[in-house]
Amino acid sequence: MITLEWLYILTGFFFAAWSILSALDRTNGKRWGNAAFWGLLAVSFFFGTHFPDLANGVLVLALVGIAGFGGLGRGDPPTTGLAERQALSEKLGNKLFLPAIIIPVTAVAGTLLYNYTPFGETGLFEERRETLILLGVGVMVSLAVCYAWLRPPLLAPIEEGRRLMDSIGWAAILPQMLAALGGVFALAGVGDIIGGIAGATIPEGSLFLSVGVYCIGMALFTIIMGNAFAAFPVMAAAIGIPILVIGFGGDPAIIGAIGMLAGFCGTLLTPMAANFNIVPAALLELKSQYGVIRMQVWTAIPVFVCNVLLIYFLAF
Repeated sequence: MITLEWLYILTGFFFAAWSILSALDRTNGKRWGNAAFWGLLAVSFFFGTHFPDLANGVLVLALVGIAGFGGLGRGDPPTTGLAERQALSEKLGNKLFLPAIIIPVTAVAGTLLYNYTPFGETGLFEERRETLILLGVGVMVSLAVCYAWLRPPLLAPIEEGRRLMDSIGWAAILPQMLAALGGVFALAGVGDIIGGIAGATIPEGSLFLSVGVYCIGMALFTIIMGNAFAAFPVMAAAIGIPILVIGFGGDPAIIGAIGMLAGFCGTLLTPMAANFNIVPAALLELKSQYGVIRMQVWTAIPVFVCNVLLIYFLAF
């Protein structure tokens, strides 16, 4: 059986490769910081599920220390030249998007085939992890297509991946960190505290106000923590389960799914979601690092209102 552990190991190999290549990159003045950062991430993917919680916590603190003290720099590895890229662009045009399309198609089509055909009876993939595993398969298929079709230098895809990750820096792992923070908040009982405050302030029997507070809480916690996955366990424990599901008999699937969408509206509005909002501004060299957020405000607000109404009318 192919389990999620296989995907962790595959990812670990890429981080290990970036660590080694960073150490060898003399053009990067902070190459040892980059090597240590990506190397520690490789260790976490290789052995994280086998480490005790304390060891994983120390590893995370080491990553934070490297990033927090400015230990990361940006490498500029030589791969294909600008003229070569321009020639390929003119020759192939939009066909160059084919490798990128292969990844989601493999994940979606593979999941459907696995779940709705006899193929699923083989038990090839770990249960409820099929999509993630097939996403990794899609990446490898796409990479193989690139090598066979475009014939880049052997290390070009890995070096270009390193270039991109160096450009993003520590923000590349921000979603993982914030999702873990949400779990810590949930274990610490933050949801229970917020639930007590909400129960004391929301008028008894007010369904619409309860839905509104739940969605606003999802958006606000997402704005604070930068990730709806971090906000969800807190707001689900505070309002989603005890008030909306148990108290009003709401559909947990609808409340959970659309509640996440309400949280994602907060993602559009916060610099804490650096990988979505600050990194693109830096890569596009916008005059303001908040330029992406400003453009998203007038999308986030009406979508948020729609999410509140959808939960109110569909979940009860």
